[in-house]
Parts: sequence; structure tokens; C-alpha cells
Amino acid sequence: MNPLGDTIRTPARVAVVGLGPIGRKVVEALDRGIAGMVLVAVSVQNPDKHQPFLATLDSTPPILPIDGLADIADIVIECAPSKMLPSIVAPFVSCGKTAIVLSAGGLLDNEHLIELARANGGQIVVPTGALIGLDAMTAAAEGEIHSVRMVTRKPPGGLAGAPYIVANNIDIQGITEPLRVFEGSAREAAKGFPANINVAVALSLAGFGPDRTRVEIWADPTVTRNVHRVEVDSDSARFSMTIENIPSENPKTGRITAMSVIAYLRKQHAALRVGT
Repeated sequence: MNPLGDTIRTPARVAVVGLGPIGRKVVEALDRGIAGMVLVAVSVQNPDKHQPFLATLDSTPPILPIDGLADIADIVIECAPSKMLPSIVAPFVSCGKTAIVLSAGGLLDNEHLIELARANGGQIVVPTGALIGLDAMTAAAEGEIHSVRMVTRKPPGGLAGAPYIVANNIDIQGITEPLRVFEGSAREAAKGFPANINVAVALSLAGFGPDRTRVEIWADPTVTRNVHRVEVDSDSARFSMTIENIPSENPKTGRITAMSVIAYLRKQHAALRVGT
């Protein structure tokens, strides 16, 4: 404390991996200032590509390799392809630090990271992202959940190139009406649509588990937003929710995802925190 009795907190040091639409928004917010947080580094695969963006910041962070981030940061924010998840998360949680994960689907193939965090006092945070109702789902999971169903509708361009679409030779480019392209578990959806369905994985991890959470995915030329509808039946409540997310520069990702990360960071030192 200082002589007046006020608590003085040391700012949490934050590193960001990946400077796509989400990473850039988060970095800009940190650069403008988030109470109790300071941006200390970024990590990208092609530094030269991102120099013009970094030059627009008031305080340009150093670009470091992923394996050097845990030495200087307390929190890492993963905004990268899911295949990079272990190399980003493991160094932080193994020394009791925090990893904020946006590629939630990657956790299903790397469950050892959760055990690593548990054994070392680290924490993996999956922010709310492009979905609403995770607080309600988390609360319902304290009781008994009977069923969870999620229906996702995206413009065809937002699903183009997904492994499931390619492997099954599904033509979605010329469709003129909605086409259901997938029905199965959240775990199966994560494998087939790794860049599209992190919301379903987050929902499943909050509540019913990835094997019992049911998912439908539609390529829908009649929508311009990524639409998610969730229906939950439990012993404490029956509820449904729908969100229509405006896509970012990357059609696979909604704008609200970056805002969710920023909101989480602001909560850490807020005088008032709303939500579980």
C-alpha cells in the first residue's frame, strides 16, 4: 500500500499471439489502456507483414518468438491457428500463469493442457466470444442438464474450405437456399470445422460436454451474419438464445469475439464485476 492506504497493483503483463482481426483489436485496446494490464510483446509468423500495423500504436511492443513469451508475460492471448495451441498454452500454464484461448476446439485434441494447468496452478480461460448464455449454462451445469442443441447458420463463404466440407465434396458456392452441411456432436464439429465452431466447443465445455452437445451447421445464402441458436433443457431452467454476429474481416469470425476478450481483461481489476 502507499502512505494513503491505497492498494497499488502491479500491472499484469500481457502477450498476444497472432495479429489477425481479433489480435489486432485486442492489441489496440491494450495500447489505448486497460486498467491493470500492460502489453509487453506480440508473436507472429511473419513480422514484416505486421510492421505497418504495429507502427500505428502509441507504444510498439517487441515481436518475440512464442517460446520466449512466458519469461516476460503473465498472460498470453491465443489468436492463432488451433494447431499452435500446445506451443502457446503449455509454457504459461506449466508455470502457474494464464492462457486465454480462442481456439477452444483445439482443447479437445489437447486435453493434457488442462491437466498441466491443474497440476501447476495455471489457468486456461475460454472467453465468451461469439456466444451468449455461457453464464446460464455454467449455472445449469451445477445441477442436471438434460439436453443441449446448437444450430449455426453462416453465409457460405464463412464455411468455405472447412475440412468437413472438402472431405465430403459438399458444394456450397452456388447454393440459393439454406443447406444443412453437418449434424453431430460438438467434438465432431470441432474436427470438421476447426475455424468455425469454437462457439459450440465453448458451450459444451461450460455444460454438457463435447460428446453430448448436439450441433447442426447450415450454409445459408439468406443470412449475412453468423447466427447461433442454442436450446437447453435442465433441471433448473429451460432456455433458448439466439445471437447474430457481424463477421469481422475474416468471415469465419465475428467482431464480438475480440470485444469479449477485451471485456474479460477489463473485468480483472474492475470495481464492479457483472456475471459469473
